Amino acid sequence: MIRTRRALDGIPRYVPGKSAESVAAEHELAEAVKLASNEAPFGPLPAAIEAAAATLATANRYPDNGAVDLVDALAARNGVAPEQVLVGNGSVQLCQHLFFTTIEPGDEAVFGWPSFEAYPIQAQQADAVMVRVPLRDHTYDLPAMADALTERTRLVFVCTPNNPTGTVVSRAAVDDFLAAVPDDCLVVFDEAYREFVTDPDTPDGIDLVATHPNVLVLRTFSKAYGLAALRVGYAIAQPEVIEAVRKLHVPFEVNAVAQAAALASLGAEAEMRARVAVVVAERERMYAALVQRGMPVVPSQANFLWLEVPDTAVELALHGERLGVVKRSFADVGVRVTIGTAAENDRVLDVLDSARSAGLI
Repeated sequence: MIRTRRALDGIPRYVPGKSAESVAAEHELAEAVKLASNEAPFGPLPAAIEAAAATLATANRYPDNGAVDLVDALAARNGVAPEQVLVGNGSVQLCQHLFFTTIEPGDEAVFGWPSFEAYPIQAQQADAVMVRVPLRDHTYDLPAMADALTERTRLVFVCTPNNPTGTVVSRAAVDDFLAAVPDDCLVVFDEAYREFVTDPDTPDGIDLVATHPNVLVLRTFSKAYGLAALRVGYAIAQPEVIEAVRKLHVPFEVNAVAQAAALASLGAEAEMRARVAVVVAERERMYAALVQRGMPVVPSQANFLWLEVPDTAVELALHGERLGVVKRSFADVGVRVTIGTAAENDRVLDVLDSARSAGLI
């Protein structure tokens, strides 16, 4: 048996949502729908498919290590310099880079909880002391997070919209919070679901970068652009922050097919926005239907809804799987349901009605 780091003994593995195929096989169903991983209900944009397919002809060559064309396009789109943009193999890998960029063993990383499940895993990988601040009204409690900061705090995550609750932080709360954070502490606004936000009081993290040198914003092509399988995320911050993170860059981190598809997706912005509008309309329809049913649903600014069912979370998810609808359970906390197509969402309503009849809601 090889000798491994002692720290690995206490680090859990990330567990993704179950696939539709595995659930169908497990429960002997003809088919199932997966609404557990906040994926887009549509495929990639046509231009992305075309660009990705064309790139395969030169797959014998390494990709552009710096993803220069994609970086330039992202910089132009967001009104920043190319030196302020770094792309990675999904925003989750960039999260990992941020831990190893800022944390010495024993330093503190602060984030709300429940939130993105990768944060505590990556914190342990970096030997960080985790400071998990409970949400307030299902939202990041920024005043409480400010109170939790110490001289050992090096990294703060603000997930907005928050995964799994779908809530956002307000402009005033963010302004007060940033005023309380020391300049040598990196504040990361994880905005994987930003394209789905309709609340005008939600600040755009990229606007904050210009006025706060210690702010970094994470975005992704996995959600609104429908490229989850290709793994393309990006960070925007001041050049000196990006340069520090770049030292953790893995050679050829973003493959050529992913770069081409992401770049083509940026050129189809109007089509992406039209698809997002459909998802947002379905989100609002589903929320209204669940409120009308008296179910414990939380208003969302993302592409999913959160049901606060701490006593029955696991049982409720299993009930859905038996009926061919895969949701994501968070034991003792709640259940997250991705917004799918209209037909898939109607199926969710039927499953939840059945669950209520069974006493699970």
